[in-house]
Amino acid sequence: MNEWEWQLLEDKSPVESLEIQGAQVRRGDRVRLRPRVGGDVFDLALAGKIAAVESIEQDYEGKLHVCVVVEDDPGRDIGLMRQPGHRFFFAANEVEPVGEGEEPHVELTKRILIAGIGNIFLADDGFGVEVASRLAARSFPSGVRVTDFGIRGFDLAYALMESYETTILVDAYPGNGPPGTLFVVEPDLKELNSGVREQGLIEPHGMNPMNVLRMATSMGGQLKKVLLLGCVPETLGPEEGQMGLSDSVTVAVDEAVRLIDLLVKRILAGEVPAKK
Repeated sequence: MNEWEWQLLEDKSPVESLEIQGAQVRRGDRVRLRPRVGGDVFDLALAGKIAAVESIEQDYEGKLHVCVVVEDDPGRDIGLMRQPGHRFFFAANEVEPVGEGEEPHVELTKRILIAGIGNIFLADDGFGVEVASRLAARSFPSGVRVTDFGIRGFDLAYALMESYETTILVDAYPGNGPPGTLFVVEPDLKELNSGVREQGLIEPHGMNPMNVLRMATSMGGQLKKVLLLGCVPETLGPEEGQMGLSDSVTVAVDEAVRLIDLLVKRILAGEVPAKK
């Protein structure tokens, strides 16, 4: 079954486990791929490789399939984010559980979304975009996604539907202290539904982080933990717009990158920052 066909089945309830060769196989377990004889070119390339089970899916005929992400795939993190091209589907008789003695078990990393947001034509409002650009050149563990959403509020709302354990929003945001001051706060997700407007929840060419969170929640998104890394802006530029950050906010970009590195390490280690 092709990847696009599975997109029609995303709303099905996931299967928790499947018995293969007398062992219960679950998400995160490691299997060796044994594609059937006479398969396509992908079957030939993947035969014998070790993969991690990303999910167990049921097709429209009721048959169960094992969705895997290959361990040595350079795009493994894309597969873990359930994106096309790096997830592969096999029948239960085409995989075999990997014994404990073969290699140490590799756990699927926690999924973290780092979202840079802002308008580059409004001076310091482009802070989040610049931070995301710097982070994109760095190496993070698989499952950590860095994206420049700019002012695309709808895109961010749909990304939030993907059940990340933690979402870090990076934005120029009013706060205490002089321009360039950084702060981390955790919005109260229980209060997102209060004061929701019936119309204009998200402006097509604007970005209000709280409104985006409200929209994702209203669409059924299960938000877990959201952190906002804010930077106090110095200027949003004149009425006609202005590209480029002020000196004080430019200096804060490098510090923000270091702070996000620390946040990611703490989150992956289970040392989630306390709510402020």
